[in-house]
Amino acid sequence: MATSERETEDRGPPGDRIATDHDSDGTPDSTADAGRSSTGIRARLAVRDPPGCAVASALPAGASATDVTWTRAGDRIVNQFRSRADADATPIFETAEKSVYRLERSERDAQPCPCRIIESLGYPVDEVTVTTNPSQLVVSLLLPSPEPLAEIVAELEAIGASVSLQCLVRSFDGERADSVLVDRGRLTDRQQEVLETAYRMGYFSYPRETSAAEVADALGIVRSTFAEHLAAAQRRLLEAVFETARAGV
Repeated sequence: MATSERETEDRGPPGDRIATDHDSDGTPDSTADAGRSSTGIRARLAVRDPPGCAVASALPAGASATDVTWTRAGDRIVNQFRSRADADATPIFETAEKSVYRLERSERDAQPCPCRIIESLGYPVDEVTVTTNPSQLVVSLLLPSPEPLAEIVAELEAIGASVSLQCLVRSFDGERADSVLVDRGRLTDRQQEVLETAYRMGYFSYPRETSAAEVADALGIVRSTFAEHLAAAQRRLLEAVFETARAGV
């Protein structure tokens, strides 16, 4: 049976939105109906000015790198990536459009990079893109549930990274799915900050874990301004959902 994906809106704890079938002993029931929603997600995180990212440091301004991979070789870390730019790394394969570069550095001298931090938590990175001007690392993750995201973001922020969630897609088992992809670019930076802060503080939880006044205080704004930003952000997201649905995308 084909597997499709459904875009989900962050509204409270993911556990409140996911139903799982269990046997009498509490373990997941492997005979659950195939048409029911699974718990797996695909998340895309953006790390601004990524600390310890050797690939970002090797790229000239305005360049990008794709197919970024890394491995250990003794006491050294080896990165490999593709780029159209003239990167400060060793080219090992060239085509008319892109070159494949190899970059080595000592593990002892290397600052932990976001990708290694994520994988040290037990979550393999699925895809990596690096851009410059501004410097940004975008990682895609396939996770068994949304719960690990909080731990991942917390660990990245602990090394000084600025992290934002660009996309969250939930897997859906069935012949068809009503899929909508929402572009976060519809939101201003301030609206994104308000939504993310409110979500992390449990404002969208049920029962609610924090008040509007507490979220506003954390943002350094008055409650009326918080309500204004929140309403504008929700309106833009809903417009994106229903406009896309009407267009049949």
